[in-house]
Amino acid sequence: MTPDKLLAIALDHSPADQTEASLYIGKSALTRFANSAIHQNMIFENNVMSVRAVFGKKIASGSANNLDESGVIELVDRVVEMARLQGENPDFISLPKPMYDVANVESHCDSTAASTPEQRAKTVLALIGESDKISGSAAGSFTVRSGDYYVKNTLGVDSSERSSYANLLTVVTGPNGGFGYAASTTNDVTNIDGRRIGAQASKLAHDSANPIALEPGDYECILMPYAVADMINMLVWMGFRAFDYQEGRSWVCGKLGQKVVSDSISLWDDGLDPRTIVSPIDTEGVAKRRVDLIKDGVANALLYDSYTAHRENKQSTGHAPRGLAENLIVAPGSSSVDEMIASTKLGVLVTRFHYTNVAHQMSASFTGMTRDGMFLIENGKITVPVKNMRFTQSITKALSGVQALGSDLKLEEGVLAPAIKLGSFSFTSATQY
Repeated sequence: MTPDKLLAIALDHSPADQTEASLYIGKSALTRFANSAIHQNMIFENNVMSVRAVFGKKIASGSANNLDESGVIELVDRVVEMARLQGENPDFISLPKPMYDVANVESHCDSTAASTPEQRAKTVLALIGESDKISGSAAGSFTVRSGDYYVKNTLGVDSSERSSYANLLTVVTGPNGGFGYAASTTNDVTNIDGRRIGAQASKLAHDSANPIALEPGDYECILMPYAVADMINMLVWMGFRAFDYQEGRSWVCGKLGQKVVSDSISLWDDGLDPRTIVSPIDTEGVAKRRVDLIKDGVANALLYDSYTAHRENKQSTGHAPRGLAENLIVAPGSSSVDEMIASTKLGVLVTRFHYTNVAHQMSASFTGMTRDGMFLIENGKITVPVKNMRFTQSITKALSGVQALGSDLKLEEGVLAPAIKLGSFSFTSATQY
């Protein structure tokens, strides 16, 4: 049965005032490796229908995998029954109506959808070959996904998108206690170069061997794009989701239109940018729009889905559910990492963060630790590797002291980011490795 037919059955059968039905048909494949050997190949196919039913201000939703006619009808009946039993949500206004045309952009690569275990194994073996050159041990994963998403509602929304995603990541352990991380993310699996990723991680593992302990404190800090991406995701999650702002739980509360970070920082979300994993619609079928969150250091806008937009008599920005941002972009600068290092008197270079968590949302503070490559910089040169450090840091405070932005951008965890040199970053304690 075609997707259109399945969605039509759901909408036609529902007696609710408003009904939304969505369908995801997708496939995910994974190759895992450890101790420089592939140990798992798996493929997972998943077809899911979700239904949302509304009676006045009563709302319920549910999902199922049984996608024949009887399964769809059973799902709708169950969701409708739940909706009738719900208490009213006084802030709910309506499901979204069609607002903008969905952009006709290329968001799917056939090469990714057709990826085979043999092709992935060849890429992984090229990565492992680089690790072997330093007598290292490589571990990691190679993930590919592709799928079709369809969503309709009884108010006229009728949207769909095709998507693909590929990610190769590795941690290489060197023979003398060094660790190195590298990753590549794209929608076209043929863009992933296993040898290059292996070489990057292996060099870090080699160079970070026999690290020394460093006294906790505030240091000049160069964050590589992996670390920047983690930090930016935390910044947006803690501040720019409209729901948190409306509930008074966002660090942006009272700061829209005000300078919050260095004027060298501009940050936006754009689901249509081909340098990211393109996604023209959100989960409600609303066309995504570019949202400039920070412009020249000033907090500028929030991310809305239909629910939060209706609370303020605004329009959704295409960021359902709950202000989800997956295509964040930090404006680059003009510096190279070598230039950042040369301009540093006493500081550290951090490859990436690990186990980051919210420390205090209203001050945009996060906590975590460094991982897989941290180095001491003295008088403009990297001198020795450093044992990992724990940190607690206000992100807005750190980004208020930006000294340089890299000219090259890298996509990691939904963020296209440059390296950034900060005037100060607070490390609170050392670790044992």
